[in-house]
Amino acid sequence: MAGSTAPIAFDFARRSPSPHMASLIVGMTGYRETAAGRISQRQTAPLIVPLIISFGTPFLIGLAREPDASDRQLSFAAGLHAGPVYIESDGRAECVQVDFTPLGAYRFFGGAVADLAGRMVDIGDVLGHEGRRLREQLGSTTCWQRRFDLIEGFVLRCAGHMPSAEIVFAYRRLARSAGTIGITTLAAEIGWSRKHFIDRFRSEIGLAPKSLARMMRFHRACNLAQDGTVRGWAGIAAESGYADQSHLVREFVEFAGEPPTAWVRRLALTDGRLARSGDLLIDG
Repeated sequence: MAGSTAPIAFDFARRSPSPHMASLIVGMTGYRETAAGRISQRQTAPLIVPLIISFGTPFLIGLAREPDASDRQLSFAAGLHAGPVYIESDGRAECVQVDFTPLGAYRFFGGAVADLAGRMVDIGDVLGHEGRRLREQLGSTTCWQRRFDLIEGFVLRCAGHMPSAEIVFAYRRLARSAGTIGITTLAAEIGWSRKHFIDRFRSEIGLAPKSLARMMRFHRACNLAQDGTVRGWAGIAAESGYADQSHLVREFVEFAGEPPTAWVRRLALTDGRLARSGDLLIDG
């Protein structure tokens, strides 16, 4: 969750994936706000598929727009979304967030990943009775580590769907190239037609490969801007595979909701525990 309009008082806990979970998730986060007051955050188009299980007051969440009162979200799953995510809370929110890798999301949600893309779906609708029961189990304890243990067991029991070898190969090739390899080239390497490749990729990842490649290039630019290895936005644009700096600016507006200079200012004011670097998920 990157970017906020007010200081946030909160408890925070994080667990990195165990060896059994490494290809499924990026990590699990516990988040509990401790001071009442309106909090606004903005997340740039994330390369993860989150499952959020809430125990406090609902978040207001809007995809590519500011949320309103109708955008109340408690416990839900959300698919990949090629745009910024706007989040508001009242200082009493509390949740556990599980960040699935794109391939791990298919292993856990199966074909539902296509229905989750660009949407938020209630945990009961996407996981049924077992999802509601997990919410009850997690709500019965306030210990973050116990909650993480319960989630890990649940995810490992449910992760029985296997993505196709061709899509695994294609996703990893895209990630290693930071989204710069051509879609036609990928389809040829797999031995599929371009149309068949795009359809299968969307059904197992949730987005078309071109959309995901654009997100990967964008996050590559974010990482370069943060680590300082490349000077100036023109240099970052060239290193990330953009035609020019204007192209990079347009992509920032689409995926972050603001130009890169405004994104840098916002990031500087964000608590480091909430800021996401946008690392490319090569293995997942």
